[in-house]
Order: sequence, then structure tokens, then C-alpha cells
Amino acid sequence: MSQVYSEESIRTLDWKEHIRKRPGMYIGKLGDGSSPDDGIYVLLKEVMDNSIDEFMMGFGNKIEIQVSDELVSIRDFGRGIPLGKVKDVVSKMNTGAKYDSKVFKKSVGLNGVGVKAVNALSSHFKVEAFREGECKEVVFSEGNIVLEKDIQTTDEPNGSLVRFKPDNTIFKNYHYISEFIENLIKNYCYLNSGLIITYNGEKFQSKHGLLDLLNDSLDTPCLYPPIHISGNDIEIAITHTNQYGEDYFSFVNGQHTTHGGTHLTAYKESIVKTLRDFFKKDFDASDIRASIVAAISIKVEEPIFESQTKTKLGSKDVGPKGPSVRNFVVNFVNKELDNYLYKHSDVAEVLLRRIQESERERKAISGIKKLAKQRAKKVSLHNKKLRDCRQHLNTNKKGSEDSSIFITEGDSASGSITKSRDVNTQAVFSLRGKPLNSFGLTKKVVYENEEFNLLQAALNIENGIEELRYNKVIIATDADVDGMHIRLLLITFFLQFFPDLIKQGHLYILQTPLFRVRNKKKTYYCYNDEERIVAIKKIGKGAEITRFKGLGEISPNEFKNFIGDEIRLDPVILKKAESIRELLSFYMGKNTPDRQQFIIENLHVENDEIL
Repeated sequence: MSQVYSEESIRTLDWKEHIRKRPGMYIGKLGDGSSPDDGIYVLLKEVMDNSIDEFMMGFGNKIEIQVSDELVSIRDFGRGIPLGKVKDVVSKMNTGAKYDSKVFKKSVGLNGVGVKAVNALSSHFKVEAFREGECKEVVFSEGNIVLEKDIQTTDEPNGSLVRFKPDNTIFKNYHYISEFIENLIKNYCYLNSGLIITYNGEKFQSKHGLLDLLNDSLDTPCLYPPIHISGNDIEIAITHTNQYGEDYFSFVNGQHTTHGGTHLTAYKESIVKTLRDFFKKDFDASDIRASIVAAISIKVEEPIFESQTKTKLGSKDVGPKGPSVRNFVVNFVNKELDNYLYKHSDVAEVLLRRIQESERERKAISGIKKLAKQRAKKVSLHNKKLRDCRQHLNTNKKGSEDSSIFITEGDSASGSITKSRDVNTQAVFSLRGKPLNSFGLTKKVVYENEEFNLLQAALNIENGIEELRYNKVIIATDADVDGMHIRLLLITFFLQFFPDLIKQGHLYILQTPLFRVRNKKKTYYCYNDEERIVAIKKIGKGAEITRFKGLGEISPNEFKNFIGDEIRLDPVILKKAESIRELLSFYMGKNTPDRQQFIIENLHVENDEIL
């Protein structure tokens, strides 16, 4: 029976209803906090952006952040919201000072939506504004006003204090990961020299901008001291290492544009053009950018981002009367980088040698790559390793950011996942067994080893991760010794040859339940002993307990519970201070006395079983 489409079908939602009904329009994906671009971090960032804008306008050089029991508190020392407009600024759409370009000329947020979204998506939201010895406080829940106090006197210095708790009916099973928050804070500091941010008592500050960013990000020695150049509304930094891949950091008006945009595209183009002109040789672009680590920050008036989450710049011009973003970046890099290399011939010599080494390596494996592609083309029609999905990240279509691929061990595990997956967004790649330990090998092994080559082709990362087909690459192995070993071997492969996959937050480990506790009425799936004990207490006498030894033992009907809305993922995080080479050498190199001692000290024996 068809539904009647009439005047009664038309609804008008108020601001908070619309945000809560369509949160993705305002904060991107929801997530549970296991990914750095999940909604709970966007909420924090939206409030932080307002505080950063105050600093950029010259007011307040300190911001204090506290996160405890999922309650977030952000205190800045800027001018403070005008007391008569505190309620309106956080609860009325199209209300805010960002529309006045004289007050906020080159700010991060321009449409005044962000803090309203935080308000609507929080079970508790309190804002306090302090101005000239007076204070105004308003409290909301799910965007509805709960308490509004009259203006009172205060000893607090000027600024604003926002406290919020994400609504757990929208952000289900969420948790904050400190590394993600720290990276966000560090980026704010790199782009705002002189700004001091404290997070749960720890102080963050940068004195040298993007130069500090590059030095802190390098996990392997750079081949030459980073080139650091700045001008009006632009700052760049460049160096090269011996690791595989390309690593870029891009920012607009203090916003970390993780998906790049017009400014990053122009930056990559200008580096290639400048070095070709300087060395008077038509080097391949891939040879110039191989092993590069670079950063760019620009400021533009009224930036146009491709979404409310501001992760990709769409602006064509730097301002109403300024040049195009492309010309602005290209002209600056061409002039300043060229001048730098003329003045520092030692750096130019090292750079030339690195480009020539990349060229030799590329040509040395070109024949192997050709054979590998021919072999892959022959087997592609009969390749049972990849069971693809319909939506892919590199298409930039709606829902593509939900795309994921499970890398499984053996056919039994892949069979369960394949039968229970979402065919639109979830792909499966089945390993034959334990992959090769790739530590210390050259990139030739990626093409000589059929399994690695097919995996690389499935992910579409041969030429970098810009065309990565899946937003989440999920290692799904058994929680036993063999499964752990396979995880290590796969992580080694990605760290060795495609470190950007991990650095940019695309690699995850799938958690699967170890126990099923049930009776005829209820079933609990438990991921550890603590959850098993709680489940047994809830069910009481007669509880049936099943221990899952492998993924293949879990039926497809059950498996869909673990890879759907309630999926549990552990992100693979590489901390800034960790060296990839040292990590791989310790865990995957020769069995050194240091590693033997580490194993002895970290062995746990429980119930006569080594865990």
C-alpha cells in the first residue's frame, strides 16, 4: 500500500531537531572514537576553533582543556561572548560574529553552525562567558535550554568556558583516545606560535611552527635539515627521508585539512615544477616526491570548505580581490624554494642524489612491476581473494567514507564475514596463510610476492594512498598466537612500504568476542574475562558458556552482530616519538637478547595456558 503524499507529509524541523536527525551534515560520521575523524573529536574541534579564532585576532594566548569521564571542558581567555548574546550564539542558527569579516577576517569557522551542533548533540552543554568582571551562564540538554542565570559579578578573567558531554544515544559506546586529542592540540600549536594549550595538565606549545611539526613527525632521520620558509599568509616546510611513501600536512586558517584541497594540490605541483627547473631536468614527479615529508599552511579570506567538517579546501581564490589559491601557492614556492636552494648548495646536492636514487629504484623494479601486473590481470577474473563491496573511498560519493575491507586468515573466517557483511560498504580479502616477514626487504617483494601484490592492488595504494579504495583497512585474525603473528606481519608490511596508511589513521584491528554466555532468554557476547564474569552474574544459574577459539567457529548469523553498528575496532596508532625502523628492528628483526628479555618479562601464565 503506497503512502499518501499530502500537505500533512511536509514537516518543518527546528534547528536542534534537524541537527539531531541529520548529524552527518554537521559533523561528518558519528563513530565511536576509534578514528581521529569521528564525531566526538569534531565536537571538541568545533569549540576549540572559536577559541583559536580569538587567539588569531590577538586575544588570549592560553587555552585549557580537560577530558574526564567523557565530559569535555574548554576554557579560553579571549574577549568572551557578549553577555547579552550568549544564549543566541549557541542556540540560534545564523547568529554569530563570524559574519562580520572585520571582526574575524581569516577565521576557521564562518557560518556559525559548529557550536550549535555541539549543543544539539550533547546530553549536557554549559556555556559561561566572562567579560569585564561579569559572567553569564546558560545550560542546555540536547539543544533544549535547562537553566539560564542572570548576569552576575565574577573574579574570572575574560574569556569563555564550554563544558559538554556527547549524547550517548547518538554516539554509541564512544570513548576518547588521548593520542588523537594530543595530535589535534599539537597542530593548533604548530600553527599558532605563542599559543599555550594545556590538556589534562600537560602543556603544549610551539616556537617554530611547521618546522617543529616536521621535526616531531619524523620517525627516521631526514636527509637534510628541513627547509622552512614563510611569507604573508603562507608557511611551508619540506624535507626528504629514506622511508617509502609521501607524507603531507596541510592547513587553512589553522584548520587541519586532512583531505587536502586546492592548496595542497598546488603545493605538490609547485615542488615538482621548481625542482625540475632548478636542476634543469625533467624528473618524474614520483621520483621528486618519493620519501618527502612536507607541510603547508595558508590563510584565506572566507574559505570555502567542501563540508562542515572542513577537512578539504574548495576555495579557488585566497580572497575577493586576491589571486587564485593555485597561483598564490605556486608563485611563492617557485620563488622562495628556488632562492633557498641557490643559497644552500649542500642541501641541493643531497636532494639531487635522493631524486636520482628514487629514479634508479623505480627503473630497477619497473620490469618486475610489469610482470606482476600481467600476472594480476590474468588471475583477476578468477581471483577469490577479494570479495569487493560497491562503495569505495576514492569515488568521493555519498557513503564512501563508510567503506572498509577485512583482511582475514583462511577461507573459514572469510566465509563467515562474507556471508554476514554489508555488501555495499564491506569488502573481504582472504590471506592464504601467514604472509612473508617483509622487514629489511626492498619494495621488489611487493611485486614478487603474489599475495602482497594482490593486496596492494585491492587497496589501490601502489602510487600512494590518495586513491585508497577503503577508509578502514581492518585486520581480522583469530585472537590466538598464530593470529597475533599474522597481525604483526601485516603491520610490518604496511609500516615498511605504506606507512602513510597507518599515519593517516586507516589501519585497525577487529575485536571479536572470546565468549558467548546465554540461556534461553538472553545472550551476551564477551570480549574479555571481565565481561564474561559480569554476563554470568546477570544470567545466573544455568548459564551456557561457549569459548570461541577462532573466527571460523562463529556462525554468519552471529558474526553480523560484530561487524555492524556494534563493531569494536582498535586503531593502529604510531606515536610521534616512535621510530618505524627501530620498532620493526626490535619486533621483527633477528632475535636479539633485548627482545628475549622483553618476552620473558611480559609473559603471562593463567590457568596453565600461555596467553
